[in-house]
Amino acid sequence: MKKFTNGLFITGTDTEVGKTFITQCVIRKLTKDGKRVAGLKPIASGAEWIEAQWQNEDALALQQASNVELSYQEINPFCFEPAIAPHIAAEQANQMLSVISLQEALAAPKADVTVIEGAGGWLTPLNQHETYADWVSLNQLPVILVVGMKLGCLNHAMLTVESIKSRGLSFVGWVANFSQKEMVVAEQNLEWLNANIQAPCLGVIPYQPSTNDLSGVEALLDLQVLL
Repeated sequence: MKKFTNGLFITGTDTEVGKTFITQCVIRKLTKDGKRVAGLKPIASGAEWIEAQWQNEDALALQQASNVELSYQEINPFCFEPAIAPHIAAEQANQMLSVISLQEALAAPKADVTVIEGAGGWLTPLNQHETYADWVSLNQLPVILVVGMKLGCLNHAMLTVESIKSRGLSFVGWVANFSQKEMVVAEQNLEWLNANIQAPCLGVIPYQPSTNDLSGVEALLDLQVLL
């Protein structure tokens, strides 16, 4: 069975923590360093009917950021209209979502790096028995964690890191993303995470009024560990 030998998986401490924004920045950073980069969003919930198919705005954003040209279907083979948990959306659409169906639907792009954005958090279900993390484990993908800097992030971050490491995966590092305009005692939270996550902080991204404007944000990321 084929595996992604040049893949990089980006997950988050929760949904709505800025995974797509950070994934775009990672892609842009790698392309500026001369890499041929493909962005994938294999599973997406919440879509509009565009050009005779359901399309998700996050997947479209990754398509635009990449410098390896792929069709929409290659980027996002599992796209569901309702913005609900993917395994429930798949059931409603009478589709089989599993580690195997995901593996069979994805072709490894001809790229130096394939940056793959997850859906929701690390243990998002694919069905009643499997999670997205099972697919990442199958492919032995290195993982970057986006920590949404908000109340509860300390617990969410440490539980996610523990789960990633327990699977024997390479935990590349984490990005602190201030996805909310204000966070009480933000510096103390950041200091605690730096002291307790045993992996490099790859960047601290301040609150962005518009995630459509990426200009200069990728410069805040340090991805030397990937180069």
